[in-house]
Amino acid sequence: MTIFAIGSIPMILVLGNSMLIPVLPEMKTELGISHFKVSLIISVFSIAAAISIPVLGYLSDRFSRKAVIIPSLILYGSGGLLAGAAAAWFSNAYMWIIVGRVLQGAGAAGTAPIAMALTGDLFKGGEQSRVLGLVEASNGFGKVISPIIGSLLAILFWYAAFFAFPIFCLISVLLTIFFVKEKKEKHAQHTPVGKYTKGLISVFKTEGRWLFAAYLTGATCLFTLFGILFYISNILEKDHGINGVLKGCILAIPLLFMTTTSYITGSKIGKRMSLMKTLIILGLLLMTASFSALVLFKNLIPFFSVLVISSIGTGLVLPCINSFITGSVPADRRGFVTALYGSVRFLGVAIGPPIYSALMAWSRTGMFLVTAGLTLFAGLLCMMLIHIKKKDPSKESDTLFEKLQLT
Repeated sequence: MTIFAIGSIPMILVLGNSMLIPVLPEMKTELGISHFKVSLIISVFSIAAAISIPVLGYLSDRFSRKAVIIPSLILYGSGGLLAGAAAAWFSNAYMWIIVGRVLQGAGAAGTAPIAMALTGDLFKGGEQSRVLGLVEASNGFGKVISPIIGSLLAILFWYAAFFAFPIFCLISVLLTIFFVKEKKEKHAQHTPVGKYTKGLISVFKTEGRWLFAAYLTGATCLFTLFGILFYISNILEKDHGINGVLKGCILAIPLLFMTTTSYITGSKIGKRMSLMKTLIILGLLLMTASFSALVLFKNLIPFFSVLVISSIGTGLVLPCINSFITGSVPADRRGFVTALYGSVRFLGVAIGPPIYSALMAWSRTGMFLVTAGLTLFAGLLCMMLIHIKKKDPSKESDTLFEKLQLT
């Protein structure tokens, strides 16, 4: 139940964007706004989260993970309630929806990234990697079901998804309160801010290059995922006349492959750092090959057959990156480092729809080739900057500091 409760937190998070993806074209029509403005409904959520995450990461180190997660979930639900009320009753609905989405984003900052730090606190060794794989799979499962849920709720009225957020958040709050038991000792509770900051600076001085590669890779995966989903959502409705629940189910196909791969990867990698690096590079190469090949396919069945290869690649990459990031620092700095990782992931989600909107207007071929070039670049960075240090198995450590070495 502890794992189930922790897994519910990132699942709630991804509902914030994925559940709205199928509804964006209808939202554009109902609100009478431009293509760019509708993409901002996704982007402002992620930007607000990216800005808030480092602050909440520090607070989770200073006090406790639950003390940040529970109020964050409440704020997240409240933002959804405001956005729904605005769509239903306010005259200037778009502006208030944006305000509600900003509140949701600030609340989202205290969910999945802090849940990763919490997993690092409660589980060690191979079990930590397995649970992190489950957390990423939960994240992916949320992405799978959320387009379907969003499409089903839109049958009632287009803004129904906003009113669903408080319900989901309440369930996660109750699970967290009753089933997550933290250790009583808090590492950074009495650490002055200055000393804490110096400790973080030392972390990034010694580990900065591989952390940069890992952060960029995580952001790239989320950027391409949400950018491609934004593209698919538009072409399904515009070019193929597919909407409603069927559209949600089709959007869920690549996400299902990603989720399944994430779960299997997390359960198998243990603490084998060389294997993690290999899977990261392999996953990014699969993504590169898939995006390059998508230039050649327009019919839905071959298009999705090739697209799922990139989803499998994403499923290989993310659990390994999560294990690197979560295991990279001691518990008293873990909240901030995982939170910063969450920030760059959110930034990837935030810039995905607007950039893909511009790329779609420019060139379909160019869009896929730019995407392939980005994943290839991330793969080369990981190959060059992440080096696994040979170590005596008898001197096993719970942190990756002694396992990851840069040259």
